[in-house]
Amino acid sequence: MFETLPSPQMDGIIALMQAFAADPRAGKIDLGVGVYRDAQGRTPVMRAVKAAEARILEQQDSKGYLSLAGDATFLSAMETLLLGGAVPGTRVAAVGTPGGTSAVRQICDLIAKVRPGATVWVSAQTWPNHEPLIDAAGLKARPYRYLDRDAGALDRGGMFADLAHAQAGEVVLLHGCCHNPTGVDMSPQDWAEVAALLQRTGATPFVDMAYQGFGEGLDADAGGLRHLAARLPEVLIAASCSKNFGLYRDRVGIAMAVVPQAQRDAMAATLAGLNRQSFAFPPDHGGRVVSTILGDPLLRVQWVEELEEMRNRVQTNRRALANALRAATGSDRMGSVAAQQGMFSILPLTQAQVMRLRDDHAIYVLWDGRVNMAGLDPSRAGDVARAVAQVMRG
Repeated sequence: MFETLPSPQMDGIIALMQAFAADPRAGKIDLGVGVYRDAQGRTPVMRAVKAAEARILEQQDSKGYLSLAGDATFLSAMETLLLGGAVPGTRVAAVGTPGGTSAVRQICDLIAKVRPGATVWVSAQTWPNHEPLIDAAGLKARPYRYLDRDAGALDRGGMFADLAHAQAGEVVLLHGCCHNPTGVDMSPQDWAEVAALLQRTGATPFVDMAYQGFGEGLDADAGGLRHLAARLPEVLIAASCSKNFGLYRDRVGIAMAVVPQAQRDAMAATLAGLNRQSFAFPPDHGGRVVSTILGDPLLRVQWVEELEEMRNRVQTNRRALANALRAATGSDRMGSVAAQQGMFSILPLTQAQVMRLRDDHAIYVLWDGRVNMAGLDPSRAGDVARAVAQVMRG
């Protein structure tokens, strides 16, 4: 039956992980894999998470199924965290998912259910799994310009010129904050202009919120999403708790739709039905950790403080690398790294230069030059910058 089954091409990030693990050199540096790391190179369990898990272990008295949508307390807590009351709850339908990846896939399947083969506009630089998920749902990905590589900033003119061609029945995928992989975020004015453009064209926004709290803070990072929700009739949302709660392996996500109140019940039933067709009931443990933290004032304060520590560490690493790059290259060409947001930035490297970083200096970054700022030890920023400068000189 499977004699002709071809071996799929290995995911680039997984291949990078394997190559790094197999590298025997001392002092190797992993700036590729997109997880948060502390100063010791670990992805820690947050103290608020440990406290919530201890409470759950003590109090939980059943492992029975919940609803197809998942725990209602989790869904409500995430609605508040993401939307902050920008729209009434009677316009919001949501389901829990196994991580943000499943949330993106569920939204893509939802789009395909009502608009088979629809076009999804995707920023030209985006999370590597966006387009495969769009394709797997039978949809068509179409790029729009986003990054001005020379300036390390948003290509506003290119983005708005491209998105002016989006039409009703099409979808525009936007990163809620901490754009992956560029670190370049839209300003509040940019979000307002996107909302106005979508009002004119009738295209539907789809916001992927994977890093809330890693940019400027929980509410500021959700400002663009809330602006869209308050002004447009329909907004699709996929969100992850992997990063801001450190729940990577517990796979905690949510797929959400903001629709007119008259369509809310049909949307809720459709999302639940999509869950049933793919994984049935979403996992509960991680979602219960999240709802326990968000529902307890003391745990929430502790979590916010820890998240701020993580955000500050990433920003410190950014500044250290930007300063080291200035010193190593004698220019401010990559100074924009310091002003970008979240865990990632793209350095202006060719694939050949990326391979030289790996082969000659044991520094691992993604093929497009994406670096994970959380993987950097500030004491090694000079080493990284000098290696970058050397490979760029040829």
